This record gives sequence, C-alpha cells and structure tokens, in this order.
Amino acid sequence: MVKKNENGGKVLAQNKKASHDYFIEDTFECGMVLTGTEIKSLRQSRANIGDAFATIRNGEAFVHNMHISPFEQGNRSNPTDPTRARKLLLKKVEINKLIGLTKQQGYTLVPLKVYVRNGYAKLLLGLGRGKKLYDKRDTAAKRDADRDIQRALRERQKVAR
Repeated sequence: MVKKNENGGKVLAQNKKASHDYFIEDTFECGMVLTGTEIKSLRQSRANIGDAFATIRNGEAFVHNMHISPFEQGNRSNPTDPTRARKLLLKKVEINKLIGLTKQQGYTLVPLKVYVRNGYAKLLLGLGRGKKLYDKRDTAAKRDADRDIQRALRERQKVAR
C-alpha cells in the first residue's frame, strides 16, 4: 500500500526508526541522481532506507547505504551496486547551512522518506541529534500516557451517548 505524502507525492520508503533514534530538528527536500532502472525499481517500492545516512563531501551531498533492489526487466549486463552512494540535489545555500550545523553542533543527516512528486524522486533529509537511552524512555512514556488519555476520552464519549 502506497501512502500519500503531505506534499501530494507517494511515499515509497520510510525510515520509521529515525524518530526513535534522533531528535529531528529540521528537514530538507532534495532530489536524487538515479539511473533509469533505479527509478523504475523505486517506483515499485523496492527501496530500503533503514540503514542509510547522508554525508557532505567537496560541497556535494551524498546518501550512503540506501538499498534499491535491481530492476528485474532492466539491463542485466550492466548491474549497479544496490547500496552505492547516490548524489543528492540541494541548493548551495542549503549545503553550506548543513556543513556548518554538522561540523560544529554535532548533528547528523538522516534520510526520513523517499517519495515521488511531480514525476521526480525526492528524499526528505532530516537534521537530527542523537537520543540517549533516557530520552528514548521519556519518549516511550509520553507516547503511552497520550495513548491512555485518548483511550479514556473515547470511553467517556461512549458513556455520554
């Protein structure tokens, strides 16, 4: 099942563990440089960004360990590495901002979602700060408390009717 993104694009892959492991402070939408068979495989939702991370080298952004399975009907004589580093398309101002934040303040670049919008593959890149174990416990406790509150409100509405 393909979900719709808030921007109208179809979400093809999502990193659900990112919000568990990082405080996401800012997000950036960027394009990706892909081959023809990679985009065809990506449109079939055959991508995994669970272990992916992004880096900036020589003024260019790259995503590493993003797995896109090879396309079955594609060119078999020229197979590409499914986890190769893929170039990300960002504006120079955004890249400079990311360089400053990742170098000085200890942030990391985490891929959050891959989706197609207006025919182009996009990657939602999050600027995250790592959570400690006690932060993860606080987040889980808050989520459980919110769930209990919602359950109590639903029960109260059922009784009132």
